[in-house]
Amino acid sequence: MKQTKLEFLVGVFVLLGLAAVCYLTIKLGSGSLLGSGAYTLEARFTNVGGLNIGSNVVVAGVAVGRVEAIRMEATDYTAIVSFSVAGDVKLPTDSMASIKTTGLIGDKFIALAPGADETYLEAGNRITMTESAVDLEGLIGKMAFGSVDKDNPDTPSPAP
Repeated sequence: MKQTKLEFLVGVFVLLGLAAVCYLTIKLGSGSLLGSGAYTLEARFTNVGGLNIGSNVVVAGVAVGRVEAIRMEATDYTAIVSFSVAGDVKLPTDSMASIKTTGLIGDKFIALAPGADETYLEAGNRITMTESAVDLEGLIGKMAFGSVDKDNPDTPSPAP
Protein backbone atom coordinates (compact mmCIF):
# COMPACT_ATOMS: atom_id res chain seq x y z
CA MET A 1 0.00 0.00 0.00
CA LYS A 2 2.81 2.41 0.93
CA GLN A 3 4.65 1.59 -2.32
CA THR A 4 1.55 2.32 -4.45
CA LYS A 5 1.02 5.69 -2.77
CA LEU A 6 4.67 6.67 -3.35
CA GLU A 7 4.47 5.68 -7.03
CA PHE A 8 1.26 7.69 -7.42
CA LEU A 9 2.85 10.81 -5.87
CA VAL A 10 5.94 10.48 -8.09
CA GLY A 11 3.69 10.16 -11.15
CA VAL A 12 1.73 13.30 -10.20
CA PHE A 13 4.99 15.20 -9.63
CA VAL A 14 6.32 14.18 -13.06
CA LEU A 15 3.04 15.16 -14.76
CA LEU A 16 3.08 18.59 -13.06
CA GLY A 17 6.67 19.10 -14.20
CA LEU A 18 5.79 18.23 -17.79
CA ALA A 19 2.78 20.54 -17.69
CA ALA A 20 5.01 23.40 -16.44
CA VAL A 21 7.55 22.79 -19.23
CA CYS A 22 4.77 22.77 -21.86
CA TYR A 23 3.28 26.00 -20.47
CA LEU A 24 6.64 27.82 -20.50
CA THR A 25 7.42 26.55 -24.01
CA ILE A 26 4.16 27.98 -25.33
CA LYS A 27 4.60 31.28 -23.46
CA LEU A 28 8.22 31.77 -24.55
CA GLY A 29 7.46 30.79 -28.13
CA SER A 30 4.69 33.34 -28.47
CA GLY A 31 6.57 36.04 -26.57
CA SER A 32 3.60 36.58 -24.29
CA LEU A 33 5.72 36.64 -21.14
CA LEU A 34 5.98 40.38 -21.77
CA GLY A 35 2.38 40.71 -20.67
CA SER A 36 -0.66 42.06 -22.41
CA GLY A 37 0.48 45.69 -22.18
CA ALA A 38 3.56 45.21 -24.40
CA TYR A 39 4.01 47.83 -27.11
CA THR A 40 6.06 47.96 -30.32
CA LEU A 41 8.80 50.44 -31.20
CA GLU A 42 11.12 50.84 -34.19
CA ALA A 43 14.74 51.83 -34.67
CA ARG A 44 16.78 52.48 -37.84
CA PHE A 45 20.29 51.01 -38.10
CA THR A 46 22.90 51.19 -40.87
CA ASN A 47 24.04 47.64 -40.03
CA VAL A 48 22.21 45.02 -37.95
CA GLY A 49 25.14 42.58 -38.34
CA GLY A 50 23.64 39.28 -37.14
CA LEU A 51 20.66 40.52 -35.14
CA ASN A 52 17.80 38.02 -35.50
CA ILE A 53 14.07 37.96 -34.96
CA GLY A 54 13.52 36.81 -31.38
CA SER A 55 16.70 38.45 -30.06
CA ASN A 56 16.42 40.10 -26.66
CA VAL A 57 15.83 43.78 -26.00
CA VAL A 58 17.62 44.81 -22.80
CA VAL A 59 17.53 47.79 -20.43
CA ALA A 60 20.22 47.88 -17.72
CA GLY A 61 21.03 44.21 -18.36
CA VAL A 62 17.42 43.07 -17.88
CA ALA A 63 15.48 41.57 -20.80
CA VAL A 64 12.38 43.72 -21.38
CA GLY A 65 11.40 42.71 -24.90
CA ARG A 66 12.11 40.87 -28.15
CA VAL A 67 12.89 41.74 -31.75
CA GLU A 68 9.72 41.19 -33.79
CA ALA A 69 10.78 42.06 -37.36
CA ILE A 70 13.73 43.30 -39.40
CA ARG A 71 13.25 44.86 -42.82
CA MET A 72 15.28 46.96 -45.23
CA GLU A 73 14.29 50.52 -46.09
CA ALA A 74 14.74 50.56 -49.88
CA THR A 75 15.12 54.34 -50.18
CA ASP A 76 18.32 54.64 -48.15
CA TYR A 77 19.40 50.99 -47.68
CA THR A 78 19.11 50.98 -43.90
CA ALA A 79 17.55 48.35 -41.65
CA ILE A 80 14.37 49.03 -39.70
CA VAL A 81 14.04 46.87 -36.59
CA SER A 82 10.64 46.48 -34.92
CA PHE A 83 10.72 45.25 -31.34
CA SER A 84 8.28 44.83 -28.48
CA VAL A 85 8.83 46.23 -25.00
CA ALA A 86 7.01 45.27 -21.80
CA GLY A 87 4.17 47.67 -20.99
CA ASP A 88 5.57 48.63 -17.60
CA VAL A 89 8.81 49.93 -19.17
CA LYS A 90 8.40 53.61 -20.07
CA LEU A 91 11.17 54.92 -22.32
CA PRO A 92 11.85 58.66 -22.70
CA THR A 93 11.78 60.04 -26.26
CA ASP A 94 15.55 60.69 -26.19
CA SER A 95 16.42 57.04 -25.49
CA MET A 96 19.21 55.35 -27.47
CA ALA A 97 19.18 51.87 -29.07
CA SER A 98 22.45 49.98 -29.65
CA ILE A 99 23.17 46.56 -31.10
CA LYS A 100 25.50 44.73 -28.73
CA THR A 101 27.03 41.26 -28.55
CA THR A 102 27.04 38.84 -25.64
CA GLY A 103 30.70 37.98 -25.24
CA LEU A 104 33.22 38.19 -28.08
CA ILE A 105 31.26 36.27 -30.73
CA GLY A 106 27.93 35.66 -28.97
CA ASP A 107 24.37 36.46 -29.91
CA LYS A 108 23.34 39.99 -30.81
CA PHE A 109 20.77 41.94 -28.82
CA ILE A 110 19.39 45.47 -28.63
CA ALA A 111 20.48 47.48 -25.60
CA LEU A 112 18.25 50.45 -24.77
CA ALA A 113 19.69 53.39 -22.84
CA PRO A 114 16.86 55.53 -21.44
CA GLY A 115 17.27 59.27 -21.81
CA ALA A 116 16.18 62.06 -19.47
CA ASP A 117 13.30 63.59 -21.43
CA GLU A 118 10.00 64.22 -19.67
CA THR A 119 7.90 62.72 -22.50
CA TYR A 120 7.76 58.99 -23.27
CA LEU A 121 7.76 56.91 -26.45
CA GLU A 122 4.40 55.49 -27.45
CA ALA A 123 3.52 52.40 -29.48
CA GLY A 124 4.72 52.72 -33.07
CA ASN A 125 7.26 55.49 -32.36
CA ARG A 126 10.79 55.28 -33.75
CA ILE A 127 13.95 55.68 -31.68
CA THR A 128 16.11 58.16 -33.58
CA MET A 129 19.43 57.79 -31.74
CA THR A 130 20.95 54.42 -32.67
CA GLU A 131 24.31 52.71 -32.72
CA SER A 132 24.78 49.90 -35.24
CA ALA A 133 26.52 46.58 -34.71
CA VAL A 134 30.32 46.57 -34.65
CA ASP A 135 31.77 44.92 -37.76
CA LEU A 136 34.23 42.55 -36.06
CA GLU A 137 35.55 41.18 -39.37
CA GLY A 138 36.30 44.71 -40.58
CA LEU A 139 38.15 45.55 -37.38
CA ILE A 140 40.22 42.37 -37.59
CA GLY A 141 40.98 43.13 -41.24
CA LYS A 142 42.20 46.61 -40.33
CA MET A 143 44.39 45.19 -37.58
CA ALA A 144 45.82 42.49 -39.87
CA PHE A 145 46.39 44.65 -42.95
CA GLY A 146 47.05 48.03 -41.38
CA SER A 147 45.10 51.24 -41.65
CA VAL A 148 43.25 52.31 -44.78
CA ASP A 149 45.06 54.56 -47.27
CA LYS A 150 43.36 58.00 -47.19
CA ASP A 151 43.93 58.65 -50.92
CA ASN A 152 42.52 55.27 -51.98
CA PRO A 153 40.23 53.86 -49.27
CA ASP A 154 39.66 50.60 -51.16
CA THR A 155 43.25 49.45 -50.71
CA PRO A 156 44.77 48.77 -47.29
CA SER A 157 48.09 50.35 -46.43
CA PRO A 158 51.01 47.97 -46.04
CA ALA A 159 51.61 46.77 -42.50
CA PRO A 160 54.79 48.17 -40.87
